[in-house]
Amino acid sequence: MAAASKSGKSPEELLCSAAESGDAEAVAGLLSEGADPTHFDSSGLTPLMHAAAGGHAAVARLLLEAGAPWNALSPTGFSAGDLTSDTATYDLLLDHALRSELVLGTVARRQAGSANSSDGPPAESYLESRVSFSEERVMDAESKAVMMKWEQPLMEAHARAVCSGGGGKVLNVGFGMGLVDEAIQRYKPDEHTIVEAHPEVYARMLKLGWGEKKNVRVVFGRWQDVIPQLGSYDGIFFDTYGEYYEDMREFHQHLPKLLKPGGIYSYFNGLCGDNAFFHVVYCQLVALELANLGYSTQFIPLPVKNCLSEETWNGVKQRYWQLDTYHLPVCQEESEPE
Repeated sequence: MAAASKSGKSPEELLCSAAESGDAEAVAGLLSEGADPTHFDSSGLTPLMHAAAGGHAAVARLLLEAGAPWNALSPTGFSAGDLTSDTATYDLLLDHALRSELVLGTVARRQAGSANSSDGPPAESYLESRVSFSEERVMDAESKAVMMKWEQPLMEAHARAVCSGGGGKVLNVGFGMGLVDEAIQRYKPDEHTIVEAHPEVYARMLKLGWGEKKNVRVVFGRWQDVIPQLGSYDGIFFDTYGEYYEDMREFHQHLPKLLKPGGIYSYFNGLCGDNAFFHVVYCQLVALELANLGYSTQFIPLPVKNCLSEETWNGVKQRYWQLDTYHLPVCQEESEPE
């Protein structure tokens, strides 16, 4: 650690000041002398946040190269990417974040860990816990929302996307409240397969008559276990609860066998729904990884601000969505027209 300066300020305080003013030469010098780029100042901001807020891309680059965390959060929950309005700085942060997440995947794991029980693997903890049902939501045993009624317009849009080819065979992984499945049924698919792993949700599905619908096939179990029972589909929607980003990545590895040529795949895009910059990072990350499998991804922006009010979250332990816009993913083979 570098020694304090003659001004009485620590090297880290000087680093924050230099970053805020965009003095790249001073920043480089302080870093070479050992100033800590991960430091939080008295306002809870890092040097990178100061550089980003000022739109100083050159300084931001120096700090990132020195190990400054792109995903550090201020006391108000903003990252450096949220604080900048400068295009060059934003693009620099986004590129660095994507490269970091491709290697480490830290943000989604952090969010999944905080959103689910820590008493074991999240999916297993959820599947072994009790759930409660109401007209407005399905809740887990920790008062966290599995699905909520406010999502209905989103689920209708997802159903429209995966059923855009008309008729055919459609797969939905994760029933929840059945919002997307009710919407899918309105398109009268030839075959509608639903995979649900939670025993109480499954029992409720049967009680509501889903097992008796002529074109519906209900498969009980974790998707990882029932994959061999599935066929190929014209449309697929994926929306599980209690799983990590890595679980969705694993599901994507099965898409070449599950999704028919020309078919449409979509998923509930709730990754990092409490931070705008992190959300963009994960939209791009999923698109990159799907591209490696031969799929192109479009994100359709849907305003959701009017769907949510303070009352929406009454009784809910954690707000899993806090953004004004939902980016609905539509994925299909690269060779298919957009």
